[in-house]
Amino acid sequence: MTSRRAFLTASAATVAVSAIGVPAGATELGDRGPGGPVRPQRPGPDLRALLRQVDARRIEATVRRLAAFGTRHTLSAQDDPVRGIGAARDWLFAQFQQIAAASEGRLTVELQSYVQPPADRIPVPTKITNVVATLHGSTDSGRVYVVSGHYDSRRTDVMDFTGDAPGADDDASGVAVSLELARVLSTRQPAATIVFAAVAGEEQGVYGARFMAQQFKAAGTDVQAMFTNDIVGSSRADDGTRDPSTIRLFAEGVPTAETPAEANLRRSIGGENDSPPRQLARFVKSVAENDATGMTVRVIYRRDRYLRGGDHIGFLEQGYPAARFTEPAEDFAHQHQDVRVENGVQYGDLPEFCDFPFIARVARVNGATLWSLATAPGTPKGVKIRTAALTNDSELLWNATPGATSYEVLWRETTAPDWTHAIDVGPALTAKIDLSKDNVFFGVRAVGPDGRRSPAAFPAPVS
Repeated sequence: MTSRRAFLTASAATVAVSAIGVPAGATELGDRGPGGPVRPQRPGPDLRALLRQVDARRIEATVRRLAAFGTRHTLSAQDDPVRGIGAARDWLFAQFQQIAAASEGRLTVELQSYVQPPADRIPVPTKITNVVATLHGSTDSGRVYVVSGHYDSRRTDVMDFTGDAPGADDDASGVAVSLELARVLSTRQPAATIVFAAVAGEEQGVYGARFMAQQFKAAGTDVQAMFTNDIVGSSRADDGTRDPSTIRLFAEGVPTAETPAEANLRRSIGGENDSPPRQLARFVKSVAENDATGMTVRVIYRRDRYLRGGDHIGFLEQGYPAARFTEPAEDFAHQHQDVRVENGVQYGDLPEFCDFPFIARVARVNGATLWSLATAPGTPKGVKIRTAALTNDSELLWNATPGATSYEVLWRETTAPDWTHAIDVGPALTAKIDLSKDNVFFGVRAVGPDGRRSPAAFPAPVS
């Protein structure tokens, strides 16, 4: 095997080290550059124990209880104790509070409310309330990860707020994921903060999530990832086929909040596939595709499906990395449909069409991702690549990341969908790599003392 050199720079000293050997058959790229192969981050005993606690029966009970409120339409009654969005809000708040009571102060719960003035699909001033539970980080609480589902529902006519709209799959399933993960994680102490949310107003225009993202932004909160679980309740497609071990993850390339200057820069360096959501998607596959979850994560290179949108968009608009989990193939007879029977076919978003073990596996994918994020160092900031001179090597630099004991420079061919090589540079904050920046893509990730790794950060050019 032909080796190449990787030059690693720490402070003023420059030390040359030989490339890590690539095992035979691992990847043919090993003959063309430095570094060892990038491998998945396997779940440790703590994560395996955590994921075993995810309970499909509890998830089923949550979905059935939310469906039993009749309708959870954003415009439905807010003061009826048994029917409408207000009753669902109060029940969810009580459930999160019950979890918080057993958390020894780690988890706190709040109702995050505002009055939405008349707008699209909101004909009159309407109070919109998110139920937000925060598991405060033990050592790096300013770094935040968010997981949510929306607890509002709808009928065929999006403005019909009186008829039944059980909303089991869309989106009691996603709320059940958020609630169950709050229960499982609330007795643990991650380094970073995890927020479990049930938001309202999604069907009317992503109002609740937009408000939550705006509140985070106004407070200067370092939200490093947000995942919405929206329509994660069934493994069955409309043709009757099942795919019980796949979950889709929608991750945008061109950033929603991109400025014209950033767009020009992206076009010049080719960063369309290296947005923060795409780096999150690569991270999810690395930590959540394993025997502990029993799932495959199918990454979709889109912000969302055609003609659809979700709560992650509100976070993308604020420049936060965000992505959407959705079941592998939808059955449209059981979402956004009035409950009825036509020609012997049952329509409506009813609990009987949900696959509760499937939702539990989706919860494990989310749990593996959140725990791996919140117990590793954060994503490196200030990652740059020098472009002052025409050279056939590449020099990267980055800021120190709290909790990191070392760093890895990742690279891949420009046509590769995921990182193929990792170069351990130790605690250095700069690295000179014997590869042309014109020919490959680079990233930098932080490594903690226990070997847990952050998502990668894509470098911006600097003179």
